[in-house]
Amino acid sequence: MKVLILSCNTGEGHNYAGRALKECIESHHDTADMLDIMMLASPRVSKLVGNSYVNIVRHAPRLFQCLYKLGGLVSSARHHSPVYYANALLAKKLTRYLDTHHYDIIVTPHLFPAQTLTYMKEKNLLSQKIVAIETDYTCIPFWEETDCDYYIIPHYELIDEFAAKGIPRERLKPYGIPVRPAFSDQSDRQKARVRCRIPKHAQVYLIMSGSMGFGKIQLFVAELLRTRKPGEYVVVICGNNRRLQKILLAEFGKQEGVQILGYTEKIADFMAATDVLFTKPGGLTTTEAAVKGIPIVHTRPIPGCETKNLAFYTERGLSLTSKKLHGQILAGRKLMSNDELRHSMCTAQHTIIPSNAAEKTYRLLCQLSSAHAISDDTVKKETL
Repeated sequence: MKVLILSCNTGEGHNYAGRALKECIESHHDTADMLDIMMLASPRVSKLVGNSYVNIVRHAPRLFQCLYKLGGLVSSARHHSPVYYANALLAKKLTRYLDTHHYDIIVTPHLFPAQTLTYMKEKNLLSQKIVAIETDYTCIPFWEETDCDYYIIPHYELIDEFAAKGIPRERLKPYGIPVRPAFSDQSDRQKARVRCRIPKHAQVYLIMSGSMGFGKIQLFVAELLRTRKPGEYVVVICGNNRRLQKILLAEFGKQEGVQILGYTEKIADFMAATDVLFTKPGGLTTTEAAVKGIPIVHTRPIPGCETKNLAFYTERGLSLTSKKLHGQILAGRKLMSNDELRHSMCTAQHTIIPSNAAEKTYRLLCQLSSAHAISDDTVKKETL
């Protein structure tokens, strides 16, 4: 089986879900390629789309919130939006790509490729089955105008929401969000601390701001360190925001018991080494932490889908939060000092959040690929 995974560089959550599935597929000795669909237009277009999204989220979150709400108002299963037609412009380029690269099935963890593929399907330009993966705990605007064969959604309690938007209930598969095996592995904390150069007996806070470095992390770190108690250790991961990393290193880098990192492939190790995680409620990072079994305090969300993620987690006891920075830090200290609360939260995470989404999705792909092959063989025999 050969799988094409189509994503888009508007934040890394979609890409991480795609890579998790790719890793799973390849572990079964099948083949998977991953492609940023905007690269079919040009590297310049890919960079423009990615940077535009990141800049709006970082510097104009209220504008993003307005755009998200507007999308919710115009989004409909009965007609196509301007966003759909914009992504349909990539159909010819994707058709040419598929003409020269054979794939049995196509998976997309991003709305934009799903819209392109839907247009191609409507125009009879596509023979492959399509599987979409939703990486937030809500049905974001415009998913309802796509026509995928199946939709992998984060949880069975979201089925009614997706179905109410017009997505056929029988196409919804509540497998969860795919995460890499490293997060499902309940690795030894002390070994993880050795790998991350963290003292064995420290009480460890991990602060993550997402791949974009969203949020008032500088103020948050300053307040946490100002009130830090003896024996506490703070790790800050800034993602791809090099400017933020530079600022934090200049202000706090020389303090004892502080690590400040940019992008790192060792997220699973740092989570395993952590007592309490502070993170914005991105769907992918939050799922990774829950699968890993890490007590979570959610910080300020990107308005829109992350607000829904936050509600899903806090309402089920999977995380704590506060609207104020000081309240978030107090919530973290509450978790740090209360073993029973940490244990109950991790138990809820283990009970509620699916940990084997990648494997279940792989099995679905195998079934669809086999069915597609049987159908093709039948057509050939009837032709003969």
